[in-house]
Amino acid sequence: MKFILNGIEKEYTGDLELPLLKYLRNIENITTVKDGCSGQASCGSCTVELNGDAVLSCITPMKKVEKLEVTTTDGLGEYKQNVFANAFVEKGGTQCGFCTPGIVMRANTLIRSNENPTRKEIVNSLTPHICRCTGYIKIIDSIELAADAIRESKEIPTPKQIGKIGKSQPKYDGDKLTLGTAPYVDDLRFQGMLFGALKFSKHPRAKVVSLDITKAEQLSGVKKVLTVEDIPGDRISGLIVKDWSMMVAVGEETRYVGDVIASVIAESDDVARAALDLIKVDYEVLEPLTEMTKALDADAPHIHKGGNLLSETVVDRGDIELAKSKSKFISTGIYETQMVEHAFLETEAAVARPYKDGVEIFSQGQGVYEDRKQIAKILNLDEKKVRVKLVPNGGGFGGKEDLTVQHHAALASFLLNKTVKFTLTRDESIIMHPKRHPIKMKYELGCDENGMLTFLEADIIGDTGAYASVGMKVLERAAGHSTGAYTVPNVKVSAKAVYTNNIPCGAMRGFGANQATFAVEGCVDDLCKQGGFDRWQFRFDNAIKNGDQTATGQVILAGAGVRETLLAVKEVFQNSKYAGIACGIKNTGIGNGMPDDGIIKIEIISEDRVILNHGWTEMGQGVNTMAVQFLCEETGIDPNIIEVVVDTSKEARSGMTTASRATSLIGNSIRETSKKLIEDLKTKRLSDLAGNEYVGQWICDWTTKPDADVKEIVTHYSYSYATQVVILDNEGKVEKIIAAHDAGKIINPTLFEGQIEGSVHMGLGYAISEELELEKGIPKSTRLRKMGVLRAKETPNIEVIGVEVPDPKGPHGAKGVGEIGLVPTAGAVANAFYQFDGTRYFKLPIKKREINVK
Repeated sequence: MKFILNGIEKEYTGDLELPLLKYLRNIENITTVKDGCSGQASCGSCTVELNGDAVLSCITPMKKVEKLEVTTTDGLGEYKQNVFANAFVEKGGTQCGFCTPGIVMRANTLIRSNENPTRKEIVNSLTPHICRCTGYIKIIDSIELAADAIRESKEIPTPKQIGKIGKSQPKYDGDKLTLGTAPYVDDLRFQGMLFGALKFSKHPRAKVVSLDITKAEQLSGVKKVLTVEDIPGDRISGLIVKDWSMMVAVGEETRYVGDVIASVIAESDDVARAALDLIKVDYEVLEPLTEMTKALDADAPHIHKGGNLLSETVVDRGDIELAKSKSKFISTGIYETQMVEHAFLETEAAVARPYKDGVEIFSQGQGVYEDRKQIAKILNLDEKKVRVKLVPNGGGFGGKEDLTVQHHAALASFLLNKTVKFTLTRDESIIMHPKRHPIKMKYELGCDENGMLTFLEADIIGDTGAYASVGMKVLERAAGHSTGAYTVPNVKVSAKAVYTNNIPCGAMRGFGANQATFAVEGCVDDLCKQGGFDRWQFRFDNAIKNGDQTATGQVILAGAGVRETLLAVKEVFQNSKYAGIACGIKNTGIGNGMPDDGIIKIEIISEDRVILNHGWTEMGQGVNTMAVQFLCEETGIDPNIIEVVVDTSKEARSGMTTASRATSLIGNSIRETSKKLIEDLKTKRLSDLAGNEYVGQWICDWTTKPDADVKEIVTHYSYSYATQVVILDNEGKVEKIIAAHDAGKIINPTLFEGQIEGSVHMGLGYAISEELELEKGIPKSTRLRKMGVLRAKETPNIEVIGVEVPDPKGPHGAKGVGEIGLVPTAGAVANAFYQFDGTRYFKLPIKKREINVK
């Protein structure tokens, strides 16, 4: 059969049922077309044009393209490529970029058939697509701008490189991300590369009685089947607690359905996966422990030798009983939140290849230096023999902190002395990586007759699943944010993380703060109802201000911006018939006695090339862009000549890209590193400095542990603040969300708005639709469309109001932005629905997906 591909005639004689997506990526090596859902027809990332119509290439068999014309972004022509790239960069429609090429192809077909589409028509056209980063607002803006240009046959100028903080510096590599030419890990191709696949447990809890890999080894094309016996070093790893086995051995128990029994290395992905079916595993199936409230029962089976209590964080200050006795009004309730899938569009992938007498890994992980440390121990190598290069990823949101496939690729490459790639399917990704913690919170919050808060008593328990991940820190954060954005004089909180046989839970945007905020905001609204207090004024009166305490007892000395965010929404809130309101606070940095630091290395290569080395992960939030802005602001170097690199061989070490700290730490670190460079540039040109390296570090090492006996409690070095208002129409549908956020100093207005819009979209889904449901430890569905992520047509208008109350510890006053955007959302949504129907909502998701999109 023959067809046209990007203007070139092609002849195909292979399997006519082969999906067009696989043909494009695996045979033609056209990697601008992305695979986000493994043929589930759920995400739209694989969209191409077929005779002028937008189609999902993952479900389009090759037999349907005969005599037709297939077009990808590569075949749009230079004019349209420039129009779309510049439009999306100018308007901020590209964040991680994984979904964007497919959206560009959808937009191209829309504009061809309708040269002047309305916003609603654009929204409807995006129904097949999921974007997890942007909240769709800036995508719609980008398509509008592109349509205007194409209709009038005009160019869109390339966005200007500004290189100043406070300005909308174009996203680093934004044009390449928009068109799909910036590679993700699964786009990497190497000569002679082998492919790996993982054999997962069939049962959440079962003893592995026997394992037979003979038939799998004999399958043509299989190079090796690896089991636990092949691991040369320590197979047990973990970000904080070392409890996660890379593979389960015969005689051991599985702890969840994502446990790995073996891996297959083969000449192709298809052969590797065929071999998985030939591996025979005999199990003694055991009853799984899946209810977190029963995990601490005396008769509960122990998931780990030390028992099922991973951690307990306790805050106990003041006199709770006295405060209760003097409280005029007390609100009580048991609040429950659900397990949530991150739903990043790019599934997990890693490529490893021989490197000197060690191994080099191309990782999408959220901490390449942590990847290096854990992989070195697994391979029994010195860390210097393990090199990890970051490939900016297609979304993370906390879900790519733990090892998933990086160590499997490294092991296979090291043992076979070959280049090996592992890529998870969407189903495997949902089964394997840690999720958002479901948390149950018993809350009791009191106030006096004047509406001033008097005490909080809370008992919090979170299901951390089969392995620790960062569960102890998530529950620690829930305790530390248990009073929300308010100051409460008496606090008694216990927050426990417990093991079960469910899928592990770890880091996800919000990290315990959003769960606690949902509970405290419900109680605050209830107190207002009981006492007849004005909901806005009550929050304003109790909001943390400079000199007030957080839940842990830390006194905020400067930078408290809750009241400023409340003032920003006061008028619209008070003039809305059905409106919910909630405030939020979110830490910047991990704190709690752990250091927050980052090293920067600036290499002057020549007068027209400067390399900025750091250790943070670019995953759509724009850390590379803001790194360029900080460096240019400090030194005056032209942003056009700066190249950003994340490579462990450069030793520009940092921790995990988590806790909304990357921008803050990279800004402070660049300011420190630039001091000597600034002095040198006073008397020399860049060309004179060629060959010079400038290394610097900023570190916060003064925070205190939760149980430390200290005079001054410093839980975190910085916080950000927010207030959100959710407005319903007269039918009870969500019509608009106003998000006022204190960023300290807004480094990049376009990226700031995009981060908040995307966070609010995620927070709305968390409130009304998203849930990963398990039955006896097994997902009821592993289809992406079943995870409840809202589509463009289900996303209301989102208005972002930037507030700037400088933080003394932040670079130029900046605070964290990445997570605070969804911290208040669920509470504001629940409170809005209460205003409409009089029902107090104690459990998420509320499952009301009716949205009024205008």
